[in-house]
Amino acid sequence: MTEQSVERLEVSVKTPAGLLTTPVEVPTGFVPVTAIVPLMRRIGEQAQALEERKAIAAGEAISCKKGCAACCRMLVPVSAPEAFALRDMLAKMPAGRRQATVMNVAAARARLEQAGLLARLTEIAETGRQLSDEEMEPINRDYYALRMPCPFLENEVCSIYEDRPAACRELLVTSPAEFCQDMVSNPVRPLPVPVRISTVLGLLWSELSGGPARLIPLPVALEWAERHAPEGAGTWKGASLFENALDKVWRLLNAVTRDK
Repeated sequence: MTEQSVERLEVSVKTPAGLLTTPVEVPTGFVPVTAIVPLMRRIGEQAQALEERKAIAAGEAISCKKGCAACCRMLVPVSAPEAFALRDMLAKMPAGRRQATVMNVAAARARLEQAGLLARLTEIAETGRQLSDEEMEPINRDYYALRMPCPFLENEVCSIYEDRPAACRELLVTSPAEFCQDMVSNPVRPLPVPVRISTVLGLLWSELSGGPARLIPLPVALEWAERHAPEGAGTWKGASLFENALDKVWRLLNAVTRDK
């Protein structure tokens, strides 16, 4: 993609943990939906940072550290824009690195097929309706029971850290790190998530595509993105995409405030 001109804006968002103010550079031309994925992840991370500071001020400590990868055995949901972004990331990898990643993903798929979960995950990725948390709970538990590491995990460290999905950035805990070895049995205390960016991007894609606000299981995200490549090739005005996504952030935050 040719270099895009950008508009520099300052965004202010009121979150439960305080006011988030951050500068952003929004592309002014026509861009694919993947162009705003880094911008939205950044907003999500900064909102999460406010929650971290609030927890620390209350005397709590964040247990998550580099190399602590128990949560990398959970089923991670990604939005369609993030799936397309992962596909683009893979295409830009050096050949050797790309081949190793493809092999890791294939090995994960083989294990899931052997466990009888691959077809269920693919069905979730392609469903024509938005699934509730209650509907997702059985597959989440069955996947977690495998204790299978994420296909992008290498030596207990994320190999795509800068490009990791929003859901991976949002899971932080204040309970002892060893509790995360069994999140079903132990009283794990996750940090509140002010706004789930994968949900924001999923809602945005639903509006753009006319389909459901789907969330795609990470192990099948690359395959999904390949199947839906023509849809991901569309372009929209960058400013409109960003404003639309930011509007969904505000709406979700307002919903959280009303529920309290």
